[in-house]
Amino acid sequence: MMTTLGSNWLDVLGQARDAQAAMEQIDQIRQAIAGPGLFSIQLNVTTARDPHNELRLQRFYTSPTAAARWPVNGTKRKTFTPWTETLFVHGQPFVAAGEEAMSRAFEDYDQMKTLGINAVVNIPLLQKNLCYATFNVFGMNGTWSAYQVLCLRLLALSSARWVPLSPDLMYSFDHAAAQKGV
Repeated sequence: MMTTLGSNWLDVLGQARDAQAAMEQIDQIRQAIAGPGLFSIQLNVTTARDPHNELRLQRFYTSPTAAARWPVNGTKRKTFTPWTETLFVHGQPFVAAGEEAMSRAFEDYDQMKTLGINAVVNIPLLQKNLCYATFNVFGMNGTWSAYQVLCLRLLALSSARWVPLSPDLMYSFDHAAAQKGV
């Protein structure tokens, strides 16, 4: 099934009428790759008016089963952490599994844990050197195979055309903050 799905997902996404339809298709493909869990996309809506060394994220899509708890358009602020450094400074995926790793990465892990979430793959969507959104897959199997991570990264790239770039996007972290983890 994965081979058929993988060879066809680009065609399926290309036929989507709008971003919402595309996100629903992506969520179905994500389930086939990663199994039970949740999917979301967070837009980076940080501007020059926001505090330095801080990001402002806005939810663009959330799996329907989680929309009441984490609604679309909900916002949150993130300071410099290993999670923000990986995604927003280095432009690399963040992969974590297990309760200890998840609780270190997410302040709201207690809420996730009640849903059975115990693993995550966050993939940065990049425009040049800026991470304009994160593609987030939360799993319930406690681990990720290299194949799953690769497929999720390809799915994230496939989704990028449907994810808007904030027109005033601007953020930075001080070199000192990056060295200190502040």
